[in-house]
Amino acid sequence: MVLKTLKVLLVLHMIKRKKIKLVSFSSREIEEKKAEQPVMVKICKITKESPGVKIFFFESDVKFTPGQFVMVWIPLLDEKPFTISYFQDNILGISVLKRGLFTSVLHSKKVGDTIGIRGPYGRGFNIKTNLNVCVVGGGIGMASLTTLVDKLNSVNNKQGLNITIIHGARTAAEILYQKRFRDMKLCTEDGTAGFKGTAVDLFENLIKRQRFDTVYACGPEKMLYKIFELCQRNKTNCEVSLDRYIKCGFGVCGQCDCSGRRICVDGPVFNMEELSEMKDFGKMTVTKTGERVIC
Repeated sequence: MVLKTLKVLLVLHMIKRKKIKLVSFSSREIEEKKAEQPVMVKICKITKESPGVKIFFFESDVKFTPGQFVMVWIPLLDEKPFTISYFQDNILGISVLKRGLFTSVLHSKKVGDTIGIRGPYGRGFNIKTNLNVCVVGGGIGMASLTTLVDKLNSVNNKQGLNITIIHGARTAAEILYQKRFRDMKLCTEDGTAGFKGTAVDLFENLIKRQRFDTVYACGPEKMLYKIFELCQRNKTNCEVSLDRYIKCGFGVCGQCDCSGRRICVDGPVFNMEELSEMKDFGKMTVTKTGERVIC
């Protein structure tokens, strides 16, 4: 307590001697700073989507574009990014795959518990009103595409879009959102549900006999790179959502860099032109320790 008091007195003395310059912020800048602070929300509902995935729901009035993400904070533990996979009537949801300490603690939360939320951050999908649209999700990457599909379906009701949804997983137990999107084309690597093979295999089969105006994709980066190559080869427009290690969420730390582009600010959604300039895409990534490794 004495040490803190001495520090405060020292700062006040330096301000008086003009050694420290006081900075004033505009009302807009103050609001932006507030947005960088977590807002505590109460979990109002939890559903189990698969053996390893739970969806956590809470009230929020944030405005976002499908494909954006929020930073989720567990006090005294850590903060991690999660895509917004559900939003209706001011109820927001995040889909969480249990695969580490943070997600394990999050999975242990109950209805009524609180977590911190800040955001949304990043650049979302550019919603196209083309006639033939394909959405390709691999594993938990499908979570980034759910609100996009909801948006496309709302457009479809007005303009008659033709939407093809492909969802791939290793096995039937890992398939997500089957009740939500009943017309999904499923594929599993072990053949326990739908087409036997990967989402890339199924997409390649479809694009040979069906013309798509726009393709949206999210999943493992190697999968996304193959989707990108197929779209290039078939002269089909595509947008993909990249998943890199995101630390700050608003472009300060550079941890999520991909060929000079920060995933959290410049992405996570990128178009074909941008992807073609990103030499690390599908090849190199940066770990949480800052080490560059092969994807």
